[in-house]
Amino acid sequence: MLAAFVVVTPISAQAVSTDSGYSYPNKPIRIVTSGIGGGADVGSRLFVPLLNFGQQLVIENRASGVIPGEIVSRANPDGYTLLIYSSTLWIGPLLQKTPYDAVRDFAPVVWISRAPNLIVVHPSLPINSVKELIAYAKANPGKLNYASGSSGSSNHLAAELFKSMAGVNLVRIAYKSGALQMADLVGGQVQMMFPNAGSVAPHTKSGRLRTLAVTSAEPSALLPGVPTVAASGLAGYESISMVGMWAPARTPRVLINRLNQESVRALKSSEARERYLNVGVELVGGTPEAFAAYIKSDVARWTKLIKEAGIRDE
Repeated sequence: MLAAFVVVTPISAQAVSTDSGYSYPNKPIRIVTSGIGGGADVGSRLFVPLLNFGQQLVIENRASGVIPGEIVSRANPDGYTLLIYSSTLWIGPLLQKTPYDAVRDFAPVVWISRAPNLIVVHPSLPINSVKELIAYAKANPGKLNYASGSSGSSNHLAAELFKSMAGVNLVRIAYKSGALQMADLVGGQVQMMFPNAGSVAPHTKSGRLRTLAVTSAEPSALLPGVPTVAASGLAGYESISMVGMWAPARTPRVLINRLNQESVRALKSSEARERYLNVGVELVGGTPEAFAAYIKSDVARWTKLIKEAGIRDE
């Protein structure tokens, strides 16, 4: 399913000259992302209107999974087809055969945003910390269950990483929709979950759910006072949701630099901070090299876990 629309029409911007002598950009830029309503789609709608390349920017929604990556991996490396996507880009190939290599076939442009997950439990459980959760799970092996999205989703992998590092047995209950996950958790049909902060905030504020920790490596400014999993007994634990921008491999460096510079400028704006704060997401920015380094480390982390846990695509 394809949905495409023009998001923004900037009025002026500085162009760059390529080695071939033409000015970039000199026509609309196509940005491929996930299906409407997906995390990458939402990230695109927040981010793309902040960019100013002096040309129209057209968001093209495609069914989530490997399709957005396949389209961009096969596009001309001329800076006019870009990808805004999540870690699904490299998690997908770890679970199933894909028509692209997540590292070889893409040029990282910028790490746009990140959002930690939370460990939340139903208040009926006598658990108030990660240490108590681990102790309870070890004393009651296989009796705690957690709500999860599809294989490879952020809340699934966060839970499996926790299980592996803590050495506990939690039973996964898979759902087809986030709304059903949350409804059953609040209702007590499942006992815990690793959701993103934005989806669970109303329930934690009302006391219908209890937050134990945040899954980022460092404390999150979005969640003041909430300890990290790493500081609560599982040193080295980290699991986040993220959104970034890529170009096809072999895109000229001058174009990657131009795309990165404008992206970083947009992310540093007060408008960006306001937009992302309202949805519980942290801005990142940085260089293409820093983004590539993060991808390399994340691929290694999940490759190891997926192999050891025997996680497969559903």
